[in-house]
Amino acid sequence: MELVQRTADRSLSEREKTVLEAVIRTYVETAEPAGSRTLARRYAFGVSAATIRNTMADLEDKGYLTHPHPSAGRVPTDMAYRFFVDRIMEPEVLTPSQQAQIENQVWASDSTVERVVRNATRALGVLVSGLGVGSVPQLDNARLKKLDLVAVSANKVLMVVTVLSGLARTVYVDLPGAAPESMLAELQRVLNERLAGLTFREIRQSFGDRLRDAAGDRVTQDALNIFIESSEDLFGAAPERRERVLLGRTSAIATQPEFATSERLMDLIELTERKDMLASILGERATASGPCVTIGAEHGPELAGFTLITSGYRLGGLQGIVGVIGPTRMPYEKVVAIVDYTSSLVTRMLEP
Repeated sequence: MELVQRTADRSLSEREKTVLEAVIRTYVETAEPAGSRTLARRYAFGVSAATIRNTMADLEDKGYLTHPHPSAGRVPTDMAYRFFVDRIMEPEVLTPSQQAQIENQVWASDSTVERVVRNATRALGVLVSGLGVGSVPQLDNARLKKLDLVAVSANKVLMVVTVLSGLARTVYVDLPGAAPESMLAELQRVLNERLAGLTFREIRQSFGDRLRDAAGDRVTQDALNIFIESSEDLFGAAPERRERVLLGRTSAIATQPEFATSERLMDLIELTERKDMLASILGERATASGPCVTIGAEHGPELAGFTLITSGYRLGGLQGIVGVIGPTRMPYEKVVAIVDYTSSLVTRMLEP
């Protein structure tokens, strides 16, 4: 399992590790700061509450714990969660009934990429009380399988692009004049002959060179020139980038106690409106081979206060991401297991 490795270098004694784990598990379960007496009642440490309190003070000095008020118990810091994820936790093994629950929520009769990924983001949000997030693969590295041209009016054509993974994309093209069926057939033949098997990136980089010497009458050549001049728009990545991030419903994560204040709720709402930022973060994870966990300040200011857990799914030679955004206080073992299983399920559902 691929997890971001950013654990602090400061070593912990076995007692400190045990107490730190107890604080984290107590806080995740209760959403209340953990005090030494609470920990002594909940766990069989074999030492006094005073010893636990001193250990917690040492952990605070080392940056693993903090306390919101002078008289309150301690809560974990981002560094504590990172230590827990890297050194302590083991992802849960999902039961057959848990797997079936995920499958029932993700399954779609219309197994288009967007429908399956959207279902996955909504299911993840419900299952882990977070904000489901997913991306539809960009087409830069997709290889063109075929291209179809369909007349929709006298001089407007619908170009349907199908890539080897089965993903389809449609784009409208305005031609300089009337587009008879015979001309469209010739255009379609030339475009497929010259472009099939190339990636979108290769098509954009060499579109003009591959088509300028194509045979055809002047009308057909004029139409080809329109495709040449519009190649960046027709085979560019920009449209996918605008649409590639899908979010689940915010209602699931909004019920978490971390978002009880209007200020924190506004942070959450603002986050859902910044799809370009989320697209950039998800894009950086596209090559990850397993679950990826980033916590709080590790994201920079954009996602400070949140944890992002993702895992990649595959669609032929393309890869997308599904995952969940939640508060840093979350049951990491359970969430990592659910996200990982969901990504593998999405891959299976999209297999041709």
